Amino acid sequence: MTDLTKLTIAEARDALKKGDFKATELTDAYIHAIEAANPAINAYVAVTADHARKMAKASDERISQKKAGALEGIPLGVKDLYATYDIHTQACSHILDNFKPKYESTVTSNLWADGAVMLGKLNMDEFAMGSSNETSYYGPVINPWRAEGSDEKLVPGGSSGGSAAAVAAHLCAGATATDTGGSIRQPAAFTGTVGIKPTYGRCSRWGIIAFASSLDQAGPIGRDVRDCAILLKSMASFDEKDSTSADMPVPDYEASIGKSVKGMKIGIPKEYRVDGMSEEIMALWQKGIDWLKEAGAEIVNISLPHTKYALPAYYIVAPAEASSNLARYDGVRYGLRVPGKDIIEMYENTRSEGFGHEVKRRILIGTYVLSAGYYDAYYLKAQKVRTLIKQDFDKCFEAGIDAILTPATPTAAFGIADKKLKNDPVAMYLNDIFTVTVNMAGLPGISLPAGLSKNGLPLGLQLIGKPFGEEQLFQTANIIEQAAGKFSPQKWW
Repeated sequence: MTDLTKLTIAEARDALKKGDFKATELTDAYIHAIEAANPAINAYVAVTADHARKMAKASDERISQKKAGALEGIPLGVKDLYATYDIHTQACSHILDNFKPKYESTVTSNLWADGAVMLGKLNMDEFAMGSSNETSYYGPVINPWRAEGSDEKLVPGGSSGGSAAAVAAHLCAGATATDTGGSIRQPAAFTGTVGIKPTYGRCSRWGIIAFASSLDQAGPIGRDVRDCAILLKSMASFDEKDSTSADMPVPDYEASIGKSVKGMKIGIPKEYRVDGMSEEIMALWQKGIDWLKEAGAEIVNISLPHTKYALPAYYIVAPAEASSNLARYDGVRYGLRVPGKDIIEMYENTRSEGFGHEVKRRILIGTYVLSAGYYDAYYLKAQKVRTLIKQDFDKCFEAGIDAILTPATPTAAFGIADKKLKNDPVAMYLNDIFTVTVNMAGLPGISLPAGLSKNGLPLGLQLIGKPFGEEQLFQTANIIEQAAGKFSPQKWW
């Protein structure tokens, strides 16, 4: 029998239905793969092997009774930001030590209702704040990819680095992730996987630990475009418990794969040709344009004039909301508590010891921009810029553009503890330059591997869609995927 962990979700789903193997066998194959690889890759912070086997056994019973759900028996990894009932949920932060919620997030509830199996909780940047998965309390995730002829450890991107690395290293069939400024799309680009950030409101945020509530959105990371379409169909739903959830039917995303893009208008924004972008990324972008043109799409040059303000505006809005959301972690009711002589000192000691450097930095920035005398100058102005960014996209879509093609990241994956980036937070923040506009405007965006760098590392392209235009994104991404081919890392772990 082939190595079961090499199967895509679509292949495993069809094979399970035919009875080629059991869900318990598939789950065991993944558990053994995690045991062998996780010490080297550090993708999982909690492995729920017994729980997974129990879920897989129940899946086998449902399959035998012809009652299989859409994801019956498919083993998934869950980002540590999602609340999972009575199972480790810490946003990879020291301040949430030993927290095990007595409730389940809506998105994971949807997945288990469709028969998926939970393998464990995946590593991430602390509270989803980071672009390299180095801010986790549990240590950095190591990218399964390495440059040709090099043993240097590379980052998998962030904040969903554990999700992307686990999918790339075949330590789960697919994974849940979240995206606040690029945290699904950037790690997908760095690991040769596919990640989609859906339209804001498409997936419920209920039960997902908040970073920046007006920007956060749940989404999947998969091995290919079809797997992401299958996962998103199960993850998305209307939820009365989330006031920002969209009360709209969820389409069958998989049905849009394989459709022609003939006559579709693809926008190419001139503002995404930024200084310092590698020639490899420019060449890759051109390749993507050529592939879509060959498939019958019409290429249109467009302008998104407020793009240059997106990153500074994002790094005001996101920390402001983070500062507000993270005020609840004080050591009183759950998580870490560091004693003090009185309650104020206990708060101070707990927050000082419980939060890492990057989280503290963003809380301080956020508190500053929300403070009296600065609120109008910073936060209010950033929200106005955000409106202008959204209007740029609206004008393009009103003019008939169906999707926008851009690079996903300005470079390939970089080294762990890269000195320049470690000592310069602004240089690290620039990794999100192509992705933050999508969150600011609440639009869907998909990142997919489109080629390899000269030293053999994956490079990604991004497609941006209209609000709730995920079907067109899957349709268009499939064309690029077919032209580019699939990419897998050489196993070294």
